[in-house]
Amino acid sequence: MRIKNNSLAEIAAVLKSVNTVAIFCHIRPDGDGVGSGLALRAALISAGKQAYMICEDKVPQKLCFLPDTDKVYNYLPIDKSLLDAVIFVDCADVSRIGNTFTNLFYKFKGVTINIDHHVSNSGYAKYNYVYECTATCEIVPEILSACGYEINKDMAELLMAGLLTDSGAFSHGDVSAKTFLVAAALKEKGVDVSKANYILFKKQSKERAKLFAKVINNLRFFMDDKIVVITVTNQDLAKINFDNSLTEGMVDYPLSIDGVEVCASVMEVKSGQYKVSLRSNGKADVNAVASRYGGGGHILASGCMLFGEYEEVIEKLVFSISQQL
Repeated sequence: MRIKNNSLAEIAAVLKSVNTVAIFCHIRPDGDGVGSGLALRAALISAGKQAYMICEDKVPQKLCFLPDTDKVYNYLPIDKSLLDAVIFVDCADVSRIGNTFTNLFYKFKGVTINIDHHVSNSGYAKYNYVYECTATCEIVPEILSACGYEINKDMAELLMAGLLTDSGAFSHGDVSAKTFLVAAALKEKGVDVSKANYILFKKQSKERAKLFAKVINNLRFFMDDKIVVITVTNQDLAKINFDNSLTEGMVDYPLSIDGVEVCASVMEVKSGQYKVSLRSNGKADVNAVASRYGGGGHILASGCMLFGEYEEVIEKLVFSISQQL
């Protein structure tokens, strides 16, 4: 569904008019959600405003090298009656902020702003600035520029992390000339891209390496090897202290196998419930698959929740993917 966006000037005017703001990113936060939210927080604070970054889940350990990640709350640190605005970053749907905070949105009487890059975004806020592109961190710099807010080195590091993670180090099909222009401007602020790449994509614990080996060793192939399913069970997660952030990136690996068009990562949340992450090499619209089950995201990268017995989940998932090939 095509949404009606506000203009860049309107978004900038609203941001400049509010004084006390809560910024939410999605549950199970990634580099784009954390980076865009914290960069926006830093800019608003520099402008003399009160701004709080909130996420229901902890910031993944691999992102904690970034500035101000210790400033992310998992609760609302201020009475909601004192808030002028609630801002959502990198959230295709308001429910993505988690059960703890979703009610706040529906009861909040102040300004709501939705800044996002997902094709499945419905435009749920009073003010919406949603454009399909590589990352929300590609959008935030133009908003800050429109506000007249300068991007310093710390903010640039946060925004670069979002670009890197959501683009797969600039390897995904939705990377555009604009993506590189934004990255170049951030690099000029002194960002160490080599260091960020190493930490985000290469550095890992022994436990994560062993889990990755097990997951890849148990790949399941379907539809003449066009579809691959990887599975992470609660038993697997227990070995890494249920830190599901350590599974990030695993879903991308099978796409490097010749002939594979779609990979699905099926991670057990609890008995009968599975978090599914989908990646496509280009032929299949996995957003259409995820949307069928109440999820969404991008044409080449989406996610959803599925319920039922494991083999039933795999069967309907593979069938739904096959309809897109």
